[in-house]
Amino acid sequence: MPPRHSSILKLIQNKRKTEEEQKQQREGERGSERKMGSSATNPFKEPPYYTSLTKKLLPYLLYALLPVALVRLYFYPVPVSLSSTVQIPRSTPILTSTTSSDSSPSTEEERRNAEIPCDYSNGKWVPDKLSPLYNDTSCGTIKEGRNCMSHGRPDSGYLYWRWSPEQCSIPRFDPQIFLKLLKNKHLAFVGDSMARNQLESLLCMVSSAYSPELVYSTGEDDKFRRWHFPSHNASVSIYWSPFLVKGVEKTGEKNYNTLHLESIDERWASDLDQIDVVVLSVGHWFLHPAVYLYGDEVLGCHFCVGQNYTEVGFYDVFGKAFKTTLNTIIERRGGGKGIDVIVTTFSPHHFEGEWDKLGACPRTEPYKEGEKQLEGMDAEMRKAELKEVKAKVADEKNNKKRAKFRLEALDVTKLALMRPDGHPGPYLYANPFANGIGERVQNDCVHWCLPGPIDVWNEILLDVMMRWAGKFKSEG
Repeated sequence: MPPRHSSILKLIQNKRKTEEEQKQQREGERGSERKMGSSATNPFKEPPYYTSLTKKLLPYLLYALLPVALVRLYFYPVPVSLSSTVQIPRSTPILTSTTSSDSSPSTEEERRNAEIPCDYSNGKWVPDKLSPLYNDTSCGTIKEGRNCMSHGRPDSGYLYWRWSPEQCSIPRFDPQIFLKLLKNKHLAFVGDSMARNQLESLLCMVSSAYSPELVYSTGEDDKFRRWHFPSHNASVSIYWSPFLVKGVEKTGEKNYNTLHLESIDERWASDLDQIDVVVLSVGHWFLHPAVYLYGDEVLGCHFCVGQNYTEVGFYDVFGKAFKTTLNTIIERRGGGKGIDVIVTTFSPHHFEGEWDKLGACPRTEPYKEGEKQLEGMDAEMRKAELKEVKAKVADEKNNKKRAKFRLEALDVTKLALMRPDGHPGPYLYANPFANGIGERVQNDCVHWCLPGPIDVWNEILLDVMMRWAGKFKSEG
């Protein structure tokens, strides 16, 4: 036999000898186990049949489950558990500005939440079985004209809807979390009656757990008021300023407003050093006749019949008012202690007929998806606001000196557009048909019933505040 074949034969023989020795050793071990009896059986060791079956099937099971696990993790990321805490569903709005590197999320959980995109304005209204946090008698700060339940509105279906964004969920409003975030701070709503509408909604939601104390009130119709929550040393205010900038409102003798677009309205701006969070909400007063000035120069007017001025509309003017407002806030509060700024976008009205006739806003359910489009004036007003917010966000990103200025748009225009059922309508006054239907029926198809759809504005506001503060949990 050739030497090469002889060597191969010896290797084969040695391998067989080794396998025989290992086999004898295993049989000896099994024999020892049998002799030891059942008391020595390992409870974590599977019988030979199941061991063999498991070894055969396990790889196939792993290959089958892997795609399912990847899809599950992609669409539903597993939250990081925190001891003694309850995880709150999170979302991240589309517009945000933090001009300091220190404001970037500091934990893995915060980083992950900050990376999940969410556009609050993109979604739909869905039925909700949960009742509102308050009602017509449990909240004492509802303006009479918004108290639809007490004024006799017969239907209640408008109360049982929630806004569901496509890319995230909005947590139900939690008064305790809100006041924790506002502890030792002052939140101010600045604007027209829509700002007041949102403020009253917020106070009602918080008062479901904590009672506010009215500590300041002045002006016609209490247009300047402040409430205090002693438990958290937190304050909430309303400042009447329908143009944000300096303006002279129309009177009986002068049937047009006068706006000074270069100057801020000091009735609220003089308190900027005392404000930590400001919510700006205006729009509808810009539709009224007005003359616009910038310094001593008259820029034009809107619907100024009998005045020798050029008609310029109000969309550009609306944007200029926001630009002056944001610039002033940054100049006065952009550094040092800093300030958080929220711009609540334009809220559409839903008049379908004459304002003083029955059926001006008769709907009792939200519009279905695609039934109503955001267009015309509503779209232009929203566009003017978002343009200024985006521009200022871009400017401040590269400004390292203003480390504590944050700005965000609370984009509610579309979700408000979809709720024609949420207005007081004829129930602006109590029991409007007690004596039958008159020739004239005054309707409110602009403001919102309380409780009602506007409560969602404040759920989103709280969600923004939680993200800004890095608070993704509540106490268990």
